[in-house]
Amino acid sequence: MAEVARRSGVSPMTVSYCYNQPDRVAPETLRRVRAVAAELGYRGPDPTARSLRRRRTGTIGVVLGEHLAYAFEDPQARSFLTGVAEVCRERGTGLNLIPTTGEDTDVERVTSASVDGYIVWTTADSDPVLPVVTGLGKPVAVHGGPAVDGARVVTIDNRASARELAAHVFAGAARPAVLSFPFGRDRTARMATGPDPDGVEFPVTRDRLRGIVDHCRDAGLDIRALPVAVVARNDRAEAAAQADALLDTGADAVVAMSDQLAFAVLDAARRRGLRVPADVAVGGWDDGPEADREGLTTITQSLHDQGRACALIALGADAQDSGTWRLTVRTSTRARS
Repeated sequence: MAEVARRSGVSPMTVSYCYNQPDRVAPETLRRVRAVAAELGYRGPDPTARSLRRRRTGTIGVVLGEHLAYAFEDPQARSFLTGVAEVCRERGTGLNLIPTTGEDTDVERVTSASVDGYIVWTTADSDPVLPVVTGLGKPVAVHGGPAVDGARVVTIDNRASARELAAHVFAGAARPAVLSFPFGRDRTARMATGPDPDGVEFPVTRDRLRGIVDHCRDAGLDIRALPVAVVARNDRAEAAAQADALLDTGADAVVAMSDQLAFAVLDAARRRGLRVPADVAVGGWDDGPEADREGLTTITQSLHDQGRACALIALGADAQDSGTWRLTVRTSTRARS
């Protein structure tokens, strides 16, 4: 920059203005400086150095506890990130996706990101990234939980919504069951019977399981005999084996912890020639476009609005409450008596 200024006969500040605030520079001076810069191969001030001086990068980071492709494959992750991206567009802010997979390099990857604030996608209580990002002095939003000092949580009341959903799905059922999100960061798919919700690491999974248990107690159902199939990921195709395992137990009602998992149960029921809801009732969460087409009873929430709220928090702005939800009853469940 100094050499461009010397050859152009202007100050270094004027050279900086030519790139950052060209409207403040006379047209002839602007042309002269740009011509000299082109001759010298100078492309303008280093944006990284500029951001260090200003202590802002104009970017927020989304810490995604999944492989990067999940952000584009999962319908609800896409909806959430669309809400984040809308706020970034409106505020002229960049977006950095930071995948974490439980490896030792996760913390370094997160802390080395040049961002002004963080959004942490639903994670576990034991995630080592949480105390790190909340200790950086930057705004942090955590979607779904857990609640930690130095961060704001954006979520719905998962326990209350689960209790209400279970009341509809399990109505008239003799053998209720659950198709669950992962219990821990190891993401092990397995079958469990009457698991203790307090032993679950992921807050969303834990609270939904607690709400289901609440209803079972209300209805006099034996919690110790409740079959729970745990999936490794929220993926319709990957959940097929666990959905089949539940139906093999004779389950006649399944609360699935997302629409994608509920669709896996509906797929398994069709393969077996089972009638929905006469032979098996099914319910889920999220209420995406496909839920209506499938006639799925589900918890309606807006991941899009939650994404917007998280983005505003990460930018240090005020965010409206986006934790509203409601039960949407369709044809996949029996009528309650």
